[in-house]
Amino acid sequence: MTYGGSNQPRPSRNERREAAREKARVLREEQKKRERRNKILIQGGIIVAVVAIAALVGTLIFQSVKPAGPGPQNMASDGILLTAGDGGGIVAVETPALAAGEAPTPTVPDDSGEVANIVVYVDYLCPFCGQFEATNSESMRTMVESGAATLEVHPIAILTNKSAGTQYSLRAANAAACVAESSPDSFFDYNAILFENQPEEGSTGLTDDELKSLAEEVGVSNQSTIEKCIDDVQFKAWVQDSTNRALTEPIPNTNPELPSVTGTPTVLVNGQQYGGSLDDPQEFQAFVLQATSQSFNDSESTPTPTPTPTPAQ
Repeated sequence: MTYGGSNQPRPSRNERREAAREKARVLREEQKKRERRNKILIQGGIIVAVVAIAALVGTLIFQSVKPAGPGPQNMASDGILLTAGDGGGIVAVETPALAAGEAPTPTVPDDSGEVANIVVYVDYLCPFCGQFEATNSESMRTMVESGAATLEVHPIAILTNKSAGTQYSLRAANAAACVAESSPDSFFDYNAILFENQPEEGSTGLTDDELKSLAEEVGVSNQSTIEKCIDDVQFKAWVQDSTNRALTEPIPNTNPELPSVTGTPTVLVNGQQYGGSLDDPQEFQAFVLQATSQSFNDSESTPTPTPTPTPAQ
């Protein structure tokens, strides 16, 4: 039996070496092509990632430095002024919104000596503010509704870092500003219910949903607008600016002049600072009467200018 085979001569050693070299060269070229392709893909991926990161950083920077919007309407003095309504109840004095960076316009007090101008600076997390409000809220309501007093409330946020990272003071002051803008005649009731539900200092405070629920509970108008305002923390910049002004600038209409707010609550009646008990309603009411009487006596003792005779023609 015979076996068939190739008639081609067996490659020599040199030919086999050259064939191996050629195969190695081809493999090297293919490897280089793969490396170049991978390099391009990696570089492209890095570029895409860098662009995405840059876009994210740009968005965050834009959000952090975007121009502050206007403050809330009806708080041109950095506070909301509440008076007796013609048909009863308590109404807010309407004022335009402050433009970003605009200085507030101090309220012109009633200097007749017949009305108590009560001004309070409050932080909604401050336990002493809660104590003062629990003691005096209803008597102030009566005084304002009867026309015996006006009440100007300045929500500030000096305890923003005292709520386990939730910035409750700032969020609550913003919520109050949202009500001042969109449902100003509900402000007294919203201010009161915030203190009735005041969380403890150091806790996480009320959630935004709870702040919105309290607004609904007091019957605000424009509920949906107020809810969006709370969700967006629309007046965050204004709260920060008004708080800074309260802590660094003289308090208007004070006698003697107060260089700044040094703590909350800061309570003023006809320009005089109340320094009495926070849990004795009679003491505060006596102070209101005393300050009003003093204003009345001051107005009575002001000499009446002597008319100047009209020159004869």
